[in-house]
Amino acid sequence: MYNTDMPSREELPSTAKLIRSTILAIIVALVLLVTVVMPAEYALDPTGAGRLLGLTEMGEIKAQLAEEAAADETAGMVAVQSSVDQPEPETTTVEEQPASEPVPVEPQWQDEVRVVLTPGEGTEFKLTMEEGAVARFSWVSEGGPINYDTHGDGGGQSISYEKGRGVPEDKGELEAAFTGNHGWFFRNRNDGDITLVLRTGGDYGELKKLK
Repeated sequence: MYNTDMPSREELPSTAKLIRSTILAIIVALVLLVTVVMPAEYALDPTGAGRLLGLTEMGEIKAQLAEEAAADETAGMVAVQSSVDQPEPETTTVEEQPASEPVPVEPQWQDEVRVVLTPGEGTEFKLTMEEGAVARFSWVSEGGPINYDTHGDGGGQSISYEKGRGVPEDKGELEAAFTGNHGWFFRNRNDGDITLVLRTGGDYGELKKLK
């Protein structure tokens, strides 16, 4: 029977070559971890490469979905019942207002969008804004409350302004902490379809639908 020839000592790689190959493999793995895996899976982008490749936004959405799923699971396991005695309402005398009192004027909106979300479906809208710019907003969820996350990103930075679960509507002002994209991520956690109506105005470039 023929046995394969064993390589000679001269044909085997030297210890120095093996060490160099190992170090090179470690460096490549670290580069991939920082530029690809961390932005795409955990929304961590210390080099800014993930934002350029569009991976950081993917990681942010994954983190939002995981957080919502954990919150929904906790809410389903814990039920708290409470009752608070309400005091008897006090009788007060209300003075009549003068007939000449001015009527508040509704603000003018630059953009209005309406989208239907099926159960479990999410959508995201962003405003392009300069640092310090202020935008007005008003949104309402017709057919049931909605979960939302107000956040921003741009220039390697990201921020979470406010989050809510089971909210039927909201309005106010959004001030950009830095130049970039600032807006809302919405998700329908109801058993049926809902219609989201979003209105915006103020100091911003454009309203973009990202999802």
